[in-house]
Amino acid sequence: MSKFEEAGAAGIMLTESEGLIRKVPKLLADLSESDCRRVLDIGRQVVFEADQPVWRQGDVHEGIYLIDSGRIRTFYLAPSGREVTLAYWFPDNFVGAPDMFGGGSHIWCSSATQKTVTTFLPGSALRKLALERAPIAVAILDALAFKARCYSAMAQMMGTRSATERLERLLAFLATVYGMKGDDGIMITASLTHAELASLIGSTRQWVTVQFARLQERGIIRYNRGLIFVLDFQALGVRDSK
Repeated sequence: MSKFEEAGAAGIMLTESEGLIRKVPKLLADLSESDCRRVLDIGRQVVFEADQPVWRQGDVHEGIYLIDSGRIRTFYLAPSGREVTLAYWFPDNFVGAPDMFGGGSHIWCSSATQKTVTTFLPGSALRKLALERAPIAVAILDALAFKARCYSAMAQMMGTRSATERLERLLAFLATVYGMKGDDGIMITASLTHAELASLIGSTRQWVTVQFARLQERGIIRYNRGLIFVLDFQALGVRDSK
């Protein structure tokens, strides 16, 4: 089990509250054994290698993928070619919203960031189960509502916070959810490059590199060989930026 999974969070994304990403409604967790079996019986295992697309923007929705192990990145590809990461999703979650029953076209992309094992649930069969079994329908609604809250939180951050505030909020989130306290501060166990951090906050790698240098000069963080140490957590509080 990875340190990501040990943290018990749904994944990594831009949000004001780390509490949201910790409250993961697992699609199968609250179902009876028989209903859980009904869902799994319509599925088939699909394995993705690192960097392999799960689907591309514009592809037809066919169903959802339950993540059994690994990690999936969901991102929007702009006409300019720029990518904006929406989230990294971990095991016990799913990708494929909002058209869980199939039909329509995907409005963003998803790809595996490492070898990832999933269970694919075809939309038409999942819809049939939802019509037949109320508990399954409720579980689907709960899971879909969770995704909607996550993406709404991200949209609010992108629309109301400056890039500096978004970076600091993301670092505070990572330190809280994926942080390991030590004598010299909080080490963020989620290893992300400057480019990956930039994609999460809607900025550029160069800008993040400059901001990291400034945060280091102020003694707020230390960045060493890909590891981020938060030295002054309180200084990462959201504030007005010039």
